[in-house]
Amino acid sequence: MVSALKVFLWWFVIGATMALAVIMLQGGIREVMQAQGSVWELKLVELMTTIMGGGLLGGCIALILDRIKKS
Repeated sequence: MVSALKVFLWWFVIGATMALAVIMLQGGIREVMQAQGSVWELKLVELMTTIMGGGLLGGCIALILDRIKKS
């Protein structure tokens, strides 16, 4: 169980970092910085959900591949 958690957390961080890198390449950070008022908060929430989604995708795929490798 601890091994699976380590695998998930490591690949969660890698997936989130990769999602952030893609957002930065596409200019998403600039859009967030230029937004004003409540739009800024909405853009920030959109950015965070995308980063979390990338992390979850990376972590879940890593768990699946780890399970396949062990069997």
